[in-house]
Amino acid sequence: MILTVCPNTAIDKIYFIERWTPGIPMRTNKMTTCVGGKGLNSSVVLSQLGVDTVGMGFFAGKVGQELIEVLKEYGIKPDPIWVDGTTRISHVIAEEDTNIHSHLIVGELLINSAQDQEFVKEFEARVKEADWVIMAGTMPPSLSIDFYLRLIKIAQKSGVPCLIDSQKDYMVKAVEAKPTIVKMNKEEFEWTFSVEAKDFNSLVEVAKNFKKEKGIDNLIITMSKDGILALTTDGIFLVKAPEQKPVNAAGAGDSVSSTLAWRLSLGEGWKSALHWAGAVSAATVLTKRTGDVEMKDVDRIMPDVTVEKLD
Repeated sequence: MILTVCPNTAIDKIYFIERWTPGIPMRTNKMTTCVGGKGLNSSVVLSQLGVDTVGMGFFAGKVGQELIEVLKEYGIKPDPIWVDGTTRISHVIAEEDTNIHSHLIVGELLINSAQDQEFVKEFEARVKEADWVIMAGTMPPSLSIDFYLRLIKIAQKSGVPCLIDSQKDYMVKAVEAKPTIVKMNKEEFEWTFSVEAKDFNSLVEVAKNFKKEKGIDNLIITMSKDGILALTTDGIFLVKAPEQKPVNAAGAGDSVSSTLAWRLSLGEGWKSALHWAGAVSAATVLTKRTGDVEMKDVDRIMPDVTVEKLD
């Protein structure tokens, strides 16, 4: 079982239109409701790959109840901690002509210290059942920035490897615990840790220095259509998949997290796990719902994924 943690839960309402045109009525019959929030998106990908997964998170209000039902539809086991406020709704306008996605997010979770402690206690129990933990996403403002750090330390005490994918101060804090995998996209990596890479070669050097300075074993940086840069215990790799015409690119990064945890949990090496991650990530953009993936697409893309060892 792979346990996912999503402190800032959300539900996505995606509206597909030809082009956003301000000031005039726009109509569409193409709309879908799906899971939002990075940690839970990872559970969606895992469920589509046939992997047993439990999704932990803070939930609130009617939107939270609706999200629980969507998770169950996927076969994901939700483990909610109910709090005040409301689970977020992310209204996504997906322009088909330009492939631009615009997000209007409403709602906020309100978490007190007792609810924080309840989550930690439940996590201590759940992590003992897990093969891997994925912690991902932003943090509600009412949570302290050391939330992820505390969970990582609990997982480490239970001997369970964990992957963290976040940003801002709570990512800076989480890295102090030296999780098994630190994963970010290139832009988040640069502005979270105040580093700059003008080109790919400089990104490799910046990433190597960061990894050494922080004392972490594995650093994964996703670069959209430019692939995945992986600095691992087995070496440095560049992963590239053939570019796809995206339907909904949201969740592609989360599919990298899911696939790495899955394949590594099976005892595979980094090169094989990264090969799978490249294929699943590329396949994820071909579906309307965030995190959905079809194995026929993965199988088609797999032979064309390259994993080049740089060092």
